[in-house]
Amino acid sequence: MKFSTRPYLISVLALAAALLLSVAVGSVFIPPAALWDLIRAALTGSQPALPQADTYTTILLSLRLPRTLLIAFTGAALATSGGAYQGLFRNPLADPYLIGVASGAGLGAVLAMTIQSPRGTTGLLAVPLAAFAGALLTVWVVYQMARVGRTVPTTNLILAGVAASSFCTALSSFLMLNATGELRRALVWQLGGSTLSGWQPVLAVLPYLAAGVGVLLASGHALNVLQFGDEQARQLGLPVERVRRIVVVAATLTTAAAVAFAGVIGFVGLIVPHLVRLAWGSDYRRLLPLSTLGGAAFLLVCDVLARSLMAPQELPVGLITSLAGAPFFLWVLRRAKQQSFW
Repeated sequence: MKFSTRPYLISVLALAAALLLSVAVGSVFIPPAALWDLIRAALTGSQPALPQADTYTTILLSLRLPRTLLIAFTGAALATSGGAYQGLFRNPLADPYLIGVASGAGLGAVLAMTIQSPRGTTGLLAVPLAAFAGALLTVWVVYQMARVGRTVPTTNLILAGVAASSFCTALSSFLMLNATGELRRALVWQLGGSTLSGWQPVLAVLPYLAAGVGVLLASGHALNVLQFGDEQARQLGLPVERVRRIVVVAATLTTAAAVAFAGVIGFVGLIVPHLVRLAWGSDYRRLLPLSTLGGAAFLLVCDVLARSLMAPQELPVGLITSLAGAPFFLWVLRRAKQQSFW
């Protein structure tokens, strides 16, 4: 791969612009001059010169910045996992929810919502922890269902994921119908509208995302070899089953952690890797890190739109990504019928 810094520079600049936009826009707009003064004061340890510095500092550090980082981490996790799944299954229509992560997380979240949880920190984290556990358990069941001896055929894995997703979705719907008081809350969560506030969710999700994304970024070469097919990859010395297992576990861990704290946000893992592939090629050593940066920037922009389109009412960010992603999905499907991607 001929190394070029241009794609990375463009991605970093886009992410920086999205970060600044996200922390500035909201019910209280922070002007660019005020934002720059706050950043300069934080970097130099000096006192801001603004008359409303205390108010802006509280809004920025206690509300905007943790939310912005959580949204950015979520977008990065979903886009990286989506790119890895597209390489693993050699299919441009694959996404992070292909083998049941979203439906399992949804079932866990709805179960937690129907149970009266205690107040305080435990009650606050009950839904994301239940969603995380539900996602991991669902994927483990899917993996066991798809196993044939020591191998896990790709077709079996996808079919088992579809079956498990249908079952979890049906069970979630049944629980929602019998717990009408939590129906709206569960619906908003499944649209990606349950972003928690404060630094606690950011600190809770960071270790899982760092571990999962790190493993996926290190798997770029292996995913490149897998594009030749399983048999040829084995002839080239690649331990196919071990690579598949590592990628599935890392992508699942990453996606489950993101979904647990941000709700189900669709199409990020489909749109971003595909756009990166169209712009800069399908070498996964470059595609995955660019997807990480692009996913963070894309979801931040969608979150700003969700906060702004019907202000002061806030839309679920998953609604914005779905409105953008559904036409894109149809375009990819049409394009895939006209030419071979792999």
